[in-house]
Amino acid sequence: MYELQFAVPMSGAILNNLNTRLDPRTISVLLLHSESKLVFVDCLSRRLILEALSLFPDGSARPRLVLITDQDEPAEEASLLTLDFFSTYEDLVGKGDPGFQWIRPRSEWDPAVLNYTSGTTSAPKGVVHSHRGLFVVTLASLIDWAVPKQPVYLWALPIFHANGWSFPWGIAAVGGTNVCFRKVDAPTIYGLITRHRVTHMCGAPVVLNMLTNGEGNQPLPNPVQILTAGAPPPAAVLLRTESLGFVVGHGYGLTETAGLVVSCAWKRNWDRYPATERARLKSRQGVRTAGFTEVEVVDPDSGRRVKRDGSEVGEVVLRGGCVMLGYLKDPIGTAKCMTEEGWFFTGDVGVMHPDGYLEIRDRSKDVIISGGENISSVEVESVLYGHPAVNEAAVVARPDEYWGETPCAFVSLKQAGTTEKELIEFCRAKMPRYMVPKTVVFKDELPKTSTGKIQKYLLRESAKQMGSSKLSRL
Repeated sequence: MYELQFAVPMSGAILNNLNTRLDPRTISVLLLHSESKLVFVDCLSRRLILEALSLFPDGSARPRLVLITDQDEPAEEASLLTLDFFSTYEDLVGKGDPGFQWIRPRSEWDPAVLNYTSGTTSAPKGVVHSHRGLFVVTLASLIDWAVPKQPVYLWALPIFHANGWSFPWGIAAVGGTNVCFRKVDAPTIYGLITRHRVTHMCGAPVVLNMLTNGEGNQPLPNPVQILTAGAPPPAAVLLRTESLGFVVGHGYGLTETAGLVVSCAWKRNWDRYPATERARLKSRQGVRTAGFTEVEVVDPDSGRRVKRDGSEVGEVVLRGGCVMLGYLKDPIGTAKCMTEEGWFFTGDVGVMHPDGYLEIRDRSKDVIISGGENISSVEVESVLYGHPAVNEAAVVARPDEYWGETPCAFVSLKQAGTTEKELIEFCRAKMPRYMVPKTVVFKDELPKTSTGKIQKYLLRESAKQMGSSKLSRL
């Protein structure tokens, strides 16, 4: 996976990392939308890709498959895995030309990568980034995080999340060592940190929570820089993480910015504050990085910049050299969120503090972030509406100690009798597991405005008052 971040663009092709947590139906939609010609498949994802291809419409062109084998797989299993593939990765590399010259882009603005923002099946949002944008965000990320030469980087962050926030290229640029592993769990991570003397790693707040919730956690043998983003990390989690020897950095970015473009730049005088105040300050998103142009919060109706008082809310807007070129095959969607002046309207709600630091107060109303994964509430609702017993459905975020947020569905039924378990099982059969509601609340009628629009803000408050869900790991 790491090698392919270089090999694909250097061959003149467009790189598209697919989220392996998606279900076969979604994978098939994304492959059709992107018109992929070649797919590299890890041996553990063989069944996923074959089922996805089986869902292609008749007559659709199918991509060729290359199998990435694993030396730890049994020999007989490895031989079976090659039946549906025209080559293995190692054989393909072995047949390559050692004198091959990198195919450089004709323009630095040429497309380099295609990243999908989420697993939506109705209208895929394929974000296209240029070589220039990736170069800018990579250098800015190295500068902002103060990454030294020859770091040892642990890949707890999936590369399919916005190209690993640009660090495949960044770690190579500073001559770093990459520690790659399959299963993300606390014992494995702690073992690798000790064995390889890891210095840097990234992860969503759910990873921080996982690292601090184990029994008998011991302080690290050496400090580890850990960069987190994706959702505002709770101050309590930051406190626990740093007490173990992790040095937490916090930032903000989107798939549309190819990585983190806002950083909670730490001020030395903050070191004198109590631990709880330090954690509160670090939970803010921060200020723009050196390679970015502008970060603002504006009134979405008037375009006026909000007061820098930490209380007036508005929409977060961004402008800089690593903002996407646009959404693939979606000029209308691109025009809705990007202006001719280069502003990208994120849909996120935030405030500006007097010191110029951005703080996200809420995500756009139809997005839930669970364990770093973006979940479209609209898509979950559309599946729920497909159940014959459902009359109305609205999905909002419920706080979760482990995942940060999980989907909570409020449902009114056409007639009584359907259970929470039945609706959850219905959703599991039709969407990726992480998108499935962890909670279903039945109501006689959902709250509405005078025009009949469901009042989601009331449901969000209800979900918040329910507290953190306890069984969401299952």
